[in-house]
Amino acid sequence: MSVFTKAAVSLLRATAVLVVSASTALAQNGARPVNVDAQGVILHGYDAVSYHVDAKAEKGSAQFSAVHEGATYYFVSAAHRDAFVASPARFAPAFGGYCAMGVAVGKKLDVDPTAFQVRNGTLFVNVNAKVREMWTKDVGSNEQKAKKNWPVVQSRKTFDAM
Repeated sequence: MSVFTKAAVSLLRATAVLVVSASTALAQNGARPVNVDAQGVILHGYDAVSYHVDAKAEKGSAQFSAVHEGATYYFVSAAHRDAFVASPARFAPAFGGYCAMGVAVGKKLDVDPTAFQVRNGTLFVNVNAKVREMWTKDVGSNEQKAKKNWPVVQSRKTFDAM
């Protein structure tokens, strides 16, 4: 295990208290290939289009919603909803909306939707801002690791403990 991977695992463990409670509440949905709450809402209700278009995390509204791959997305406006419906693959989060850095180290973790990065048109969300910082230090390598781990991680029935 590389020094960077050990540091990532250590940081992920350090945030266990925050995620364990969220993981317990959402464990019944952990088996899904997309990270949704008990109502089937992804990104904790944040607007997937806002990340790309406005470069910020904005809470959406059930008034403007759409379903894609079993997840309900909320948007801040009809225009954002319509843009998503026209091209959902462009806006949907990588790794089903699970923590990108978590997937890179082989873990299925919930996210803080404000801990995000859009890179090369792809939305990555992470468990918290510190983990996002680790993700951004070497996105290319982390993304490769996450893509390799994703088939195994997505099939897990519950969230992982930190």
